[in-house]
Amino acid sequence: MADLLESRERKQRFESLSPLKIKEYQYFIIARFFYIMGLRMVATVVAYQLFQLTKSSFSIGLVGLSEFLPVFSLALYAGYLIDKSDKRKTLLRSTMAYALCVIGFILITSPYFHKHWSVNALAIGFYVIVFFTGVIRAFAGPTFSAIIAQLVPRDILHYAANLSSTSWLTASILGHASAGFFIAGFGVHITFYIILAYILIGVFLISRISSKPVLVSNTKTKAWASVKEGLMYVFQHKVMLGAMMLDLFAVLFGGAVALIPEFADKILQVGPKGFGFLNAAIDIGSAIVMIFATFYPLRRRQGTILFFAVFGFGLCIITFGMSEIYWMSFAALLLAGMLDAISVTVRNTILQLTTPDEMRGRVGSVNSMFINSSNELGQFESGFTSRIFGGAQPAVIFGGVMTTLVVVITWFKSPGLRKFEY
Repeated sequence: MADLLESRERKQRFESLSPLKIKEYQYFIIARFFYIMGLRMVATVVAYQLFQLTKSSFSIGLVGLSEFLPVFSLALYAGYLIDKSDKRKTLLRSTMAYALCVIGFILITSPYFHKHWSVNALAIGFYVIVFFTGVIRAFAGPTFSAIIAQLVPRDILHYAANLSSTSWLTASILGHASAGFFIAGFGVHITFYIILAYILIGVFLISRISSKPVLVSNTKTKAWASVKEGLMYVFQHKVMLGAMMLDLFAVLFGGAVALIPEFADKILQVGPKGFGFLNAAIDIGSAIVMIFATFYPLRRRQGTILFFAVFGFGLCIITFGMSEIYWMSFAALLLAGMLDAISVTVRNTILQLTTPDEMRGRVGSVNSMFINSSNELGQFESGFTSRIFGGAQPAVIFGGVMTTLVVVITWFKSPGLRKFEY
């Protein structure tokens, strides 16, 4: 009996890697890896450089607001266009446009601009480019999610989603941590050249994927009617809506990462390398859990586990806010990342398994509006509360407390999510 169970577990672990046998999925996963690594490096380097220029966490909050506005405003319309377009072409155009934004960062971090532009002008330059990266992300994020179903058969779609999440987090870790090392070794300006190389690798690999058919049956449907259909689907699907709302408020209030530059500089007093590792701590913890979940996926009571994971995430953020010791701060963020990975895994699996193929762009955009834009809004919230409360520590503690309160309220308001299993 024991041998039979062991054999079954080995078979399940082997099946979890089956999407990697598909050539186009290989191109996709590697392209997304380099794109996300570049994207995360941009976030880290921009936050670091702006804090060095202004010595204000509020300036980092304004970066979040600059990216939030286009992501939130365009998300629903982007979903409509994604569903009625060739997703491979949309991805290719998005990554090429992002490469142009990185070139913009290369220009404004050059010695010429630093010599001839004031601090305020440089900061505004960063905000403008970040705004355009937000426009691109409104299209790229949902498309990366939506195209997976066109690359692999449905019976292994959940494995493909897990592998994609694991790849995303691994790239995020390397992006955050390596950005700190590159800043220390080469400086901000040269680091943007490295980021550009990563994005161009992504562009090349996406170009190797074949064109994909449009799955929407009626491409002549008016934009608002199509967008409304996607919104109605999400709001009628209580489990999906509950998972999105829970993650939205956790990310909104628990956005401690936005204030890491101030923690690293003023509270923990570590250099660029320490900043890079601290910035990567959440993603390191997430990747550990994601890799484990790839081979040993959650089998039962996923909804209940989701609640406990987000509640624990809030407690970790409170601990980070109170800590003035580097290893304790790192450990708190590491554990927060492990718990966040459970939340991401459950939510992404719900999204992939319950969304009709012809609505993946619109539902993915609603998810992007809820989750991805909340990262940027959370960054602004962190910078704003840091100014209101007079420092980064009380702002982070406040965010952690609010996260735990949201979990308690949602526990009673969403019994269907609490009891959900897949």
